[in-house]
Formats: sequence, C-alpha cells, structure tokens
Amino acid sequence: QVELVESGGGLVQAGGSLRLSCTASGLFFSSYVLGWFRQAPGREREFVAAVRWSGGGTYYADSVKGRFTISRDGAKNTVYLQMNSLKPEDTAVYYCAADHVLPVEAVSHLPNDYDYWGQGTQVTVSS
Repeated sequence: QVELVESGGGLVQAGGSLRLSCTASGLFFSSYVLGWFRQAPGREREFVAAVRWSGGGTYYADSVKGRFTISRDGAKNTVYLQMNSLKPEDTAVYYCAADHVLPVEAVSHLPNDYDYWGQGTQVTVSS
C-alpha cells in the first residue's frame, strides 16, 4: 500500500521560509518521480517541483525557480521542498505526489499523470 504523508506547512510572513516534507512508503522508489503541486482556492492544481528518485534530476515551475529547492533523502524515504523568499501568491495547499516513470520518460507537470497523492498541507504567506 502506497502512502505519502506531508508535513511542515504553516503561516509565515512574506520573505520568510518554510520546509515541507513528504515521507513515502510502499513505493519501488527507483521507478518514481516525486513531485510537489499546489492548489489555491478557486484555482487549478499546479506543478511546483519534482525530483527523479533515481539520478536526482530536479525540475521546477518558472514561478518558483531560484526560490524553492526540492531534494530527497533515500535513507528516510523523504522528499523535501525548501521554500525561501515566500510571497503571498505562494499561499495554497501543497500536495506531494508520485508518478511511476520509465528511465527515458520525461517528467510530467500534469497532475493527472501522477499515481499517488498525499493529503496536503496548508501554506499561508501573509503580506
């Protein structure tokens, strides 16, 4: 049984930082991409960042490049999203997701391509 559990959300002032964690279980990790998505009220779920478990390649949405960093810890089966220089427009529920991919397959930015999802964690950035 696959399970993704997020933590680390909260309330922070603009310009501040938060680190989100996603601990995964039940996956054959080397075949997966782990990603972060977010969804603000009234908006569609959007891609934030992703990391290939095998190889460690990272991918970012243009809106977070240079501010957010995704990383993984194999020993802890955990993916992190370090968010710096937060802006009010970063306010959303952040979701961890896993996508089974082939080694030559491109990393998807589409939520529908991801197979497993966490329950989400709220991030609120005040101005």
